[in-house]
Amino acid sequence: MRSPLRGRGRGEGSAMRGGGRGPRGRGPRGRVPGGRGPRSGPGGMKGGNKVIVTPHRHEGVFIGKGKDEVILTKNLVPGESVYNEKRISVQNEDGTKVEYRVWNPFRSKLAAAIFGGLDDIWIKPGAKVLYLGAASGTSVSHVSDIVGPARIVGLNASFFLKAGGHYMISIKAKCIDATMPAETVFSNEVKKLQADELKPAEQITLEPYERDHACVVGGYRMPKKQKTATAS
Repeated sequence: MRSPLRGRGRGEGSAMRGGGRGPRGRGPRGRVPGGRGPRSGPGGMKGGNKVIVTPHRHEGVFIGKGKDEVILTKNLVPGESVYNEKRISVQNEDGTKVEYRVWNPFRSKLAAAIFGGLDDIWIKPGAKVLYLGAASGTSVSHVSDIVGPARIVGLNASFFLKAGGHYMISIKAKCIDATMPAETVFSNEVKKLQADELKPAEQITLEPYERDHACVVGGYRMPKKQKTATAS
């Protein structure tokens, strides 16, 4: 697991309605790392609070510690929310920012299970996940945050693309791993694509329009080129 990401940030987005105290985070094996559920109701952290973000024991899930204590996922699409959830922007020591989404246990049974002390959710970065009953997309959006963009493209290609079909993916390095150089992140994501039989044909950076972004275009299960016979 990567070393804890520490930084101070401010909550963003609109708070959600609801009162009462969150779940106390006690399951059959005792208290969950990170302690109690959201103390201020389903909305999670209040805007303006300083927050420390550290990894949860479930890979791809994080704990936000401030006046309130919540669980988070790294936002796959920074600046966007799915169900009006709170967002927290954290600035790293190198000045880069990472945006997280508060995972509301009052809106997601999976989040509630994590708060309750579930030993293993069997969902981690790069995993293959079949999610049934996505409904409004609350839980599945956080699962997408965890699994990562390259894996999502690979899964969709296996269902919706014929052999010889094409794909395009935009990769934002800082959304995947803010501690690594962008070129290393791009290389790692391309390797994941190749593992899912997605052959890259072109890769370009989006500078100066988008910082630390790359666009990759390629084909799925591309047929091998036939060698032309040469006359003797």
